[in-house]
Amino acid sequence: MTIRTRLLLIRGLGHSGTTILDLALGAHPSIIGLGEAVRILERPLPEDAQRGPAQLRGPLRFERSCTCGKLAADCPVWGPLLDWLPSHDDWPLKAKLRHLFSTMPSTGQPRWVVDSFQDDRILPFWTDDDVEIRVIHLTRDVRSWVHSRSRKERQQGRRFAELRPLLRWWRLSARDAHRFKALGDRVFHLGYEELALQPEVALRRVCDWLELPFADTMLAPGDYSASHVLSGNRMRFDPDRRQRIRYDGSWMKAAPGLTHLALCYPGLSRLNRKLVYSGSLPPGESPVWR
Repeated sequence: MTIRTRLLLIRGLGHSGTTILDLALGAHPSIIGLGEAVRILERPLPEDAQRGPAQLRGPLRFERSCTCGKLAADCPVWGPLLDWLPSHDDWPLKAKLRHLFSTMPSTGQPRWVVDSFQDDRILPFWTDDDVEIRVIHLTRDVRSWVHSRSRKERQQGRRFAELRPLLRWWRLSARDAHRFKALGDRVFHLGYEELALQPEVALRRVCDWLELPFADTMLAPGDYSASHVLSGNRMRFDPDRRQRIRYDGSWMKAAPGLTHLALCYPGLSRLNRKLVYSGSLPPGESPVWR
């Protein structure tokens, strides 16, 4: 009997915790994480020739390591695929994904396959009788995200360093929330603060939604993750940062800025609460929200 492929997509803004969530999910015995798989599968543009995904088709695959501990060329998931890709780059993305699914080593049990490429806007709406797709829309508190993305500009003393990342968070988060609404119960809104401050509570909710039992191993991705993340945040190789799910609260020590003022606007405040604090950390109980 053919097992239906179950594809779990982590979508949202970059630098919002997608890689650590991918690794945590991959520590569940019925889930395998593939990192930014779509980014590797997409045909590189000429201007992307020097970027990692394009170079993985060549010598880089003998230098870059996968989170499984093997070089990309020796990885049981990516090794055969990287050999196959150069002569099949004209194939549509969905056909390449089907090939990847068909060549992945079988564990003999149904599982979810995770992709965490944030910029993909096609696969969430892929309908196929043989593929079940669900989406985790992961969102980081606007204050934390803007603080992180504007850090370099602030260090250089630039005025209004928060403005561009603030507008980006607002525009893209609102766009994704609107588009994913069409998915109904196939989309799960998860706040990064929920995940990082109460990881067990948040991951139990995710497991319930995926119809899987919770596994304690998910709380220690560095020890138990069986993911094959070849493209993603560099923290995937930091032994300390991938060991546990931890929260970077440095933004709370900074002086209030433009983003705090912008949160006085009801529309932005509602969006931040809805996407980040609608689940395991109710705003009234969250020290972050206060």
